[in-house]
Amino acid sequence: MKTTIKELKNFLFLWSTQALSSLGSSMTSFALGLWLYEKTGSALQTALLNICTFAPYVLVSIFAGALSDRWNKKKVMLVCDVLAACASVTILILLKKDLLVPWHIYLLNILSGLMNTVQQPAGDVAMTLITPKKHFQRTSGMRSFSNSLVTILHPVIATAFYAFGGMDAVLFFDLSTFLVAFLVLLFGIKIPNIEKSEEKENISVFRAAGEGISYLKKTPLIFTLIAYMAGINFIASMFEAVIPAYVLPKTGGNEQILGVVTSMAGIGTLLGSLFVTASGKPKNRLAVIYLSMLFSMSIEYFIFAFGKEPWLWYLGQFVGWFPVPFMGANLDVILRTTIPTEMQGRVYSCRNTLQYFMIPIGYFLGGFFVDNVFEPMMALQAENSLMSVLFGFGKGSGAAIVALICGILGTLWCGLFGKLLHRYEFKDE
Repeated sequence: MKTTIKELKNFLFLWSTQALSSLGSSMTSFALGLWLYEKTGSALQTALLNICTFAPYVLVSIFAGALSDRWNKKKVMLVCDVLAACASVTILILLKKDLLVPWHIYLLNILSGLMNTVQQPAGDVAMTLITPKKHFQRTSGMRSFSNSLVTILHPVIATAFYAFGGMDAVLFFDLSTFLVAFLVLLFGIKIPNIEKSEEKENISVFRAAGEGISYLKKTPLIFTLIAYMAGINFIASMFEAVIPAYVLPKTGGNEQILGVVTSMAGIGTLLGSLFVTASGKPKNRLAVIYLSMLFSMSIEYFIFAFGKEPWLWYLGQFVGWFPVPFMGANLDVILRTTIPTEMQGRVYSCRNTLQYFMIPIGYFLGGFFVDNVFEPMMALQAENSLMSVLFGFGKGSGAAIVALICGILGTLWCGLFGKLLHRYEFKDE
């Protein structure tokens, strides 16, 4: 045990402080969503927050990874953290002067998303560089564990801070966690550099990005997995856009229940992460990847579509998110062991572009269908009609229909790619 801790010392410092900073950032995002829904009452305008965050992944991620491969990983992470913190400071100033309006938040979310786009491939490679290969599955489970803790804690803490201190309190906490993570990374973490030949050092960003695309063309297994995850992300983001418009109207605007619903996703992920961290190598990593998501999407979304009590929503979130770490850990192992370390930055950035480009579309369509199609349709239904009996009566019932559509799409998508992945074989070294 002592040997393991010694081998993972740098990882543990980086992992824990970055997770703390992620908690602060997630609290800010959640509180901004509450603030915006209170101001507008629109699922689409609230979903635009996430659209603005993910749009940079689509637009520049493919080049961000190529730049990350050329630049010092530690410096990239530090600069991106500082600029993202500047966005939070700007929101705080606008709030204090009572000048904050939705378009300010959208613009600053684009800046934060751009920084995440550049930072993520650098951070992924940094984790690879400071982690011995034999600990890849364990550390992947630990990262999933911390992500789930953030998911559990951020809505509860953000709701408490928001209720007693408003957005100011949430933003101050966010900036405090940034400062801790920044100082630890600056003074306490040493990230090895990857040796590159002079030829690799001098190639253009466009050529470097092209090499990431070429690698995917030559590696159909990785490309298939990325395509599969693009569909998963599309369906999941549609559903995520539905949740506030589903829960808040059905509970009379109860922010605490929305916080618990979000936290239950984290609790499910947390327990799943513990199982992944403690478990051994599965016989078939590919089967775990698609079966875990088939189980998740075929249960959670249907529970939300037809469940009318909060305890059912809690159960649905838990059951839906428990399998996610199994998918994530096995996908992570396949990517890390298949893609050469010196190529990971540019390949991961190509993955981000291809895998995440459906997320903004999913958020937009989820919010659009709720606001403009199914809520107006359900407003015309009588209280004793079949549609009202199935999905509820009043605002929020249209969101339930979108949840059902997500469940059908998710089940079909996982079944389709389950058949495709049977064509491939992956063997651990």
